Amino acid sequence: MTSTNHSDFRVAILQLTVVAHKPTNVAIAVKRIQKAKINGCTLVILPECFNSPYDTALFRQYSEAIPGGETCKALSQAAKSNKVYIVGGSIPEICDEKIYNTCTVWDPDGNMIAKHRKVHLFDVNIPGSTCFKESSTISPGNSLNTFQLGKFKIGLGICYDIRFSEMAALYRKQECDMLIYPGAFCTEIGPLHWSLLTRFRAMENQAFVAVASPARNTDSSYVAWGHSMIVDPWGKVIDKATEKDMDLYIDLDFGIRANIRQQIPTENQRRTDIYDTIYVANNEKNK
Repeated sequence: MTSTNHSDFRVAILQLTVVAHKPTNVAIAVKRIQKAKINGCTLVILPECFNSPYDTALFRQYSEAIPGGETCKALSQAAKSNKVYIVGGSIPEICDEKIYNTCTVWDPDGNMIAKHRKVHLFDVNIPGSTCFKESSTISPGNSLNTFQLGKFKIGLGICYDIRFSEMAALYRKQECDMLIYPGAFCTEIGPLHWSLLTRFRAMENQAFVAVASPARNTDSSYVAWGHSMIVDPWGKVIDKATEKDMDLYIDLDFGIRANIRQQIPTENQRRTDIYDTIYVANNEKNK
């Protein structure tokens, strides 16, 4: 799908089918990145765990070092050869024998310019529905992370991070224009909360918010909801996918963000004499 409005840049959200073979997943991602470039995209966003099944029993097996692993090398080369920015969804990262759910960002020269480790781990137990304990394998990240795309500042989160409004509020305080959350909501929770949370994070922080899911694969032990989307600062869904394997190409006009922040100036109206959101620590090395 392609918007025809004036834009500051065009973004691609790649809703990929993930299979139980890392080289296949990476090769497909690289091909779709090239296709996004052909379609005029400046920024390409991949899904959470795009190179690995979303399965705690498999995270260590699929994990790799960052930035030296094979997936990172492929993303670096894809960014450089296509001259695009890539938000590399997330992959299982191994570091000092710990496993993290980690997003990397690559610039058009192939340099890694940001890394975000999932801060909030997906530990839920919904009787008769979903039971998943990410913390049984994954360690949490301990920092917020942003990157610059030209004049625009973009904040990073992964999936369950989107539920925590304080994290997004801190990105707003850092003057982020856009928030990106690669995510893989399950089919039980996705219908109720996926769009709702994305729209709320966009509306309350007056920023564009993009969420990138894997396509639905009913052969997987964990079935993703799909429905990747991007929402504007008014809380309006600009474009969204179905559950199927597909790509979105969306033109973003950041004049919308400037207009709403002028018309509804909530940042200047916050009563910081009564309440505030503060960043307690930044104790994680992200290089």
